[in-house]
Amino acid sequence: MEELDITDKQLLKFLGEDSNQTVKALAVKVNLSPTPVFERVKKLEAGGYIKRYIALLDAEKLNYGLIIFCNIKLKQHDKIIGHDFVSDIMQLDEVVECYNISGDFDFLLKVYARDMKHYQDFVFNKLGSVNSIGSTHSTFVMCENKNTYNINLL
Repeated sequence: MEELDITDKQLLKFLGEDSNQTVKALAVKVNLSPTPVFERVKKLEAGGYIKRYIALLDAEKLNYGLIIFCNIKLKQHDKIIGHDFVSDIMQLDEVVECYNISGDFDFLLKVYARDMKHYQDFVFNKLGSVNSIGSTHSTFVMCENKNTYNINLL
């Protein structure tokens, strides 16, 4: 797909804010008729600019209000160990994000837990069974001040 124009960027912005908007509502916002907006959105999806549409759940209301960032240091570095670690982490429901990072640690995990006891059980029984982990360091979120997946393109 060629470079995005201002209308494509506006559509991405509006969909990033609320992916549940109708094509008709988007068309009004970008001052086009629904048919070209529909075609543009389909092109953005096909081009990989829109990966998927999701519902952003309220973790606190669902009794998963404890957010933890867990830094992971692997026992050693090689292709097999790194691949095995990622494969193991993908199976853990509490882990919602996993990043391979630079610096003192190798990976950063974002974890949701019901409470400290749940997180302790997760660390000992689930994370503890991942053989490639050398050490961990947990940071507990006191207050989530900003949480957005939207990328400002304008």
